Amino acid sequence: MALQRIGFIGLGVMGRPMAKRLVAAGFDLTVHSRSPRPVDELVTAGASRAGSAAECARGQDAVVLMLPDSPDSELVMLGPGGVLEANPLPALVADMSSIQPGVSRQIAERCAERGVAFVDAPVSGGEPGAVAGTLAIMAGGETKAFEALGPIFEVVGKSAVLCGPVGAGGTVKLANQMIVAANIQAVGEALVLAVRSGLDPSVVMEAIRGGLAGSAVLEAKGPKMIAGDWKPGFRLELHLKDLNNALAAAKETGIQAPFTTIARQIVQTLVTNGHAAEDHAAIARYCEDLAGTTIAPSDS
Repeated sequence: MALQRIGFIGLGVMGRPMAKRLVAAGFDLTVHSRSPRPVDELVTAGASRAGSAAECARGQDAVVLMLPDSPDSELVMLGPGGVLEANPLPALVADMSSIQPGVSRQIAERCAERGVAFVDAPVSGGEPGAVAGTLAIMAGGETKAFEALGPIFEVVGKSAVLCGPVGAGGTVKLANQMIVAANIQAVGEALVLAVRSGLDPSVVMEAIRGGLAGSAVLEAKGPKMIAGDWKPGFRLELHLKDLNNALAAAKETGIQAPFTTIARQIVQTLVTNGHAAEDHAAIARYCEDLAGTTIAPSDS
């Protein structure tokens, strides 16, 4: 099925640049979001405005969701004025939010009853990846539906992998977030050690980036720690949500996740202490507080 008419619901930090890329790529985009400001911006860029999720989804070839959490996806899909109240219904829905895999499966069942194909397709890459169109997409669903969404995925991402049935995408995203949180924590601890040892953290980063410790997390978050730049590309409060979902999934499957448990406790402390809206690189703040020092120079 050729995709041309797309509904896009959720224009936050990630959704807004993704939607802008789809407009620029020539899709006939209709947008809806709780906040009017990004809707106005997208309309100026060439999108159409919808007053509800159902209106946004009406007769579309596909609908894309980019929402904060599981209750938001449930409400937008299944609630009053939701996507499944559209007439006519869209052919496809891609929920690119990071939500609980079980919720994705429940939504998919309701979609199937109405003849709507559903794919859960959360992403990794943060705001920079959304702006650049280099997101990593982890999908769950039927092969036919995944392949049909290819033109959208090609605009917003650099890779898209079908990981299994509906819910698999969400499970892989939780695994991704477990790794990212532990990696950020390790980078923060290492750079605090460097500073307390009298070393320049920029030099330390340059020395280790080419070895086994080199990683995408080091490249993306190390410079933010060194600059003391906590402007959000991905907010700590959202990473806390993901870690909570990851631990819930671990409990359901009967596994222990000690590193994730520790990371979750650290992120919860930071959120409680007023850092919820900061970038998740601010996990380093916890290490700084314990050491009584900062990675960034005092004049940053």
